[in-house]
Amino acid sequence: MKIGYVCTNFNNSDVTIEAFESLLATPGHEYVCVAVDNASSPEERSKLKAYCATRGECEVVLCKENLGYFNGLNQGLDHMRTTHPDVEWILIGNNDLEFDIGFADRLEAMRETYQNHSVISPDIVTLDGDHQNPHVISKISPLRECIYDLYYSNFVLARIILKLVSLLPRKTSERGDEAAWHTSQDVYQGHGSCYLLSPKFLRTFERLWAPTFLYYEEFFLSHQLAQVEEKVLYHPGIVVRHKCHSSFAKLPRRKVWEYSREAHRIYRKYASIYGPRENPPPMLPHSRSDA
Repeated sequence: MKIGYVCTNFNNSDVTIEAFESLLATPGHEYVCVAVDNASSPEERSKLKAYCATRGECEVVLCKENLGYFNGLNQGLDHMRTTHPDVEWILIGNNDLEFDIGFADRLEAMRETYQNHSVISPDIVTLDGDHQNPHVISKISPLRECIYDLYYSNFVLARIILKLVSLLPRKTSERGDEAAWHTSQDVYQGHGSCYLLSPKFLRTFERLWAPTFLYYEEFFLSHQLAQVEEKVLYHPGIVVRHKCHSSFAKLPRRKVWEYSREAHRIYRKYASIYGPRENPPPMLPHSRSDA
């Protein structure tokens, strides 16, 4: 089985290298790992290039500017399609992932189960043992959507809301969808840190729909799939360890909020406070012309 892995890198090349090494540790498979560097410092770029020069399975795409998350991944997917068109199963996501020994074996064993789905969302587990999937099983409640609108209306108000939420019991403030992590099912949204794109996705779509720099990628992917009457499949048959938001730690706090506010504004064009809009604005075409 030939497995691709595309991730973005921003000033944390050691994290990317660790992710690549963990995937490559399972023998008996072919791999192509592509790191999309989002305009990191010269030192970080040099480190990543030097590593890839010693690993035939690993390649780097250098961006002139920081393209963000899904737009960066699209650069990697374009590179993969052009230089390695025989790769049919592609993991996409963060660079702060860790793959256990035998991950590729389990993925190959699940190939028949996954082949009729375009996007598979794996069981993503943090270093603390928390399961991050299924991210959103059916929908986000109107009350929570109202809180999101308030949160993105003003930065000071956002800080107050975060403080109030931190005082609440965890079970009160969280949705709790992840409690169903042991159950395979179609879901509204899978956690954005990692997805598996199947041959069906690669036959159907040219790229990921990426209208934002960062944030709300889970919704945009689900909305893209809905255009062909599909949903994300959450399946606990494969497990990915998530080291959690290494890149975000390098961004100023207010800047992160501004990125997410802009993404929320675009999200609201497609999803009303009571759920998906009946007649959302048209999205750019992403289907393959030869599909």
